[in-house]
Amino acid sequence: MKEPLKQGQQEATPTQKKNYRSSKKSNSNEIYYYRSSFMKEKRYFNVRLEFDKRKLEQTIENAIEEGTVGYVCSVESNNLTVANNNPEFLNVLNGALVNNCDGSVLAKILGYIHHKPLESYIGADIFIKYVRMCRYRQFFLGNTPEVLSGLKDNLSKIDPEIKNMRFETLPFRKVDEFDYQGIAQMINEDKPDIIWVSLGAPKQEMFMNRLQPYLHRGVMFGFGAIFNFNAGVGNVKRAPDWMLKLKLEWLHRAFEDPKKNVPRYWNFIKTLPRLIKEEMKRDNG
Repeated sequence: MKEPLKQGQQEATPTQKKNYRSSKKSNSNEIYYYRSSFMKEKRYFNVRLEFDKRKLEQTIENAIEEGTVGYVCSVESNNLTVANNNPEFLNVLNGALVNNCDGSVLAKILGYIHHKPLESYIGADIFIKYVRMCRYRQFFLGNTPEVLSGLKDNLSKIDPEIKNMRFETLPFRKVDEFDYQGIAQMINEDKPDIIWVSLGAPKQEMFMNRLQPYLHRGVMFGFGAIFNFNAGVGNVKRAPDWMLKLKLEWLHRAFEDPKKNVPRYWNFIKTLPRLIKEEMKRDNG
């Protein structure tokens, strides 16, 4: 028996399920949503998360091999907070192919509630894993020309084929104002297996959801600052190894850009008691 669609959700037609085409205009505010066999992960704090790393990777790789279009969201405290205060954005996260948990603190809290060990799978680690596989054609979309140039140089040292892959900026505009058909045409001509999107959360997740119906193939990843981490330019750096080992990357981010990240963490802290109460009630029910 099918689970009923939630308010604001639409089930795709058989044609859409096959190739993700849509008759909607690129500036539509509708959230593209459909069900399929891979959307079975348990919801944590109302968001679908896959904590089994192998299952997550297998879902991604199966989609690539089958030519399925989809997107992956890296869920951390900021976009989780936005999702739980914005039903439209919650539908975007839950419409993903699969989601990884990008926060060690978030994983620990959920592990405590559900009485089982849960580990985060950081987006930066997923990114470098697929680059080092030297297996897939990739497309790098978003951020600045300077960051993209540094990123291309550094990644080409890992996989020389990346020199021949596309690195494209996007104009600075609201998520409703992108020319999704035009962007998709550029990507479709290149026929990538993976499309990395760097626009920052929650914008990049909304962008991927709206671009998805126009793509012919490819799995999109919305991983924000990871371009910056690997470009070797600018002030945005990943935490040092000792902080990564101690699961303190969140603290590094707070000190690195307190104006942006401290308010985000504070909003998460304010929302957390309600989320914990609801999660414990569901777990006990």
